[in-house]
Amino acid sequence: MRFSFLHAADLHIDSPLRGLDAYEGAPVARLRGATRQALVALVDLAIDRAVDLVLLAGDVYDGDWADFRTGLFFRDQMLRLRRAGVRVFAVKGNHDAESQITRQLPEVEGVHVFSSLKSETMDLPELGAAIHGRSFPNRAVPEDLVPLYPAPLPGRFNIGLLHTSLTGREGHDPYAPTTPDTLVAKGYDYFALGHVHAREVVREASPRIVFPGNLQGRHARETGPKGCELVVVEDGMLVSAEFVALDVVRWHRVDIDASGMHGIDALARRFRERGAALAADARDRLHAVRVVVEGESALHRLEATQPGTIAAAIHAAAQDVDDAELWIESVRLALRSPFDRAAAAERGDATGEVVRLVDAIAADEAGMRDWFVAQLAELGPLPSLVADADPRALDAAAIRALLGDAEATVLAQLTGDAAEGDAR
Repeated sequence: MRFSFLHAADLHIDSPLRGLDAYEGAPVARLRGATRQALVALVDLAIDRAVDLVLLAGDVYDGDWADFRTGLFFRDQMLRLRRAGVRVFAVKGNHDAESQITRQLPEVEGVHVFSSLKSETMDLPELGAAIHGRSFPNRAVPEDLVPLYPAPLPGRFNIGLLHTSLTGREGHDPYAPTTPDTLVAKGYDYFALGHVHAREVVREASPRIVFPGNLQGRHARETGPKGCELVVVEDGMLVSAEFVALDVVRWHRVDIDASGMHGIDALARRFRERGAALAADARDRLHAVRVVVEGESALHRLEATQPGTIAAAIHAAAQDVDDAELWIESVRLALRSPFDRAAAAERGDATGEVVRLVDAIAADEAGMRDWFVAQLAELGPLPSLVADADPRALDAAAIRALLGDAEATVLAQLTGDAAEGDAR
């Protein structure tokens, strides 16, 4: 007896993706529609591969629907699966918990959402499979749900469908915490997990325990391929399991070491090489790229003299990458000017005074933070885009980087003034 299934999680359909309007030239419609298109790709894969089951391990929705269109879109995709003979089993997670979604639509035959009141088992004797699961009743579930999951059914390939943080994962709230050992002791053959957005194979076999990651990256911190697991079972044994990428927008962080670079042409060449590599890996997607330029380089002084030069060079280089859709989400700088600080600090002119002042501010971390907050206060109201940001939340390294940028700008101005004076 042979069957196959797709395991996906964290679809977050119609996730709002706030702040996109602040990016000039951003492909806003494509970015906001990406979660829907990734679900379409999941359904297409299920139909093309003629799988028997689709398992959804929570957070199908990002929260309560703004209107019925979100639910109707999902329902339409479930109808496509039903008409193809594919059954769907789902649990609700923290974002789409029983208490979170207030609007209701008629159920779809062949789609089973596990109860939030108790754990359930769905026996599928025609496949030799049993699926066990329980939905979140509320957004916050602090207790381990696994001890209350049913015992495995004899003669079945037993699958546990669970939304959980396990023992904790960075960036994720500790919901339904449990341990791999607890899952192993349950006696199931596969645990289809959700909640963690980075793909992770927690255990290879006996049982196989997997976070597939979210179906579509939603911002610059959710980088790399996103998709689902395709699993094949034969005679009660797992015979193959593979990750299938389904994202329609792929997020990347590209770090460029500009140490020793003296001009923007070298920087542009370096980015074109990296951009071409991204495109070659997956040409049929939009690639959203955050670029970080770092190192000790004359580019730091150039940027200080002509702010925006480096970002413009990166955007121009992206235009030069053939057969690829690259969108530069942002260009961030962590550059330093190549000069002898110790010698500069000994100078008796304005340059020495600036360097000594910066060193004095940076010497005491607490004092540096207080100075930074005081300077912000003198600027008056912040732009609306960052008005809610707490400057005290910045770490010392970030403040020192900003201080270094300010120093470079002042020194560049001093150098320019001196050059103009010499010319006169």
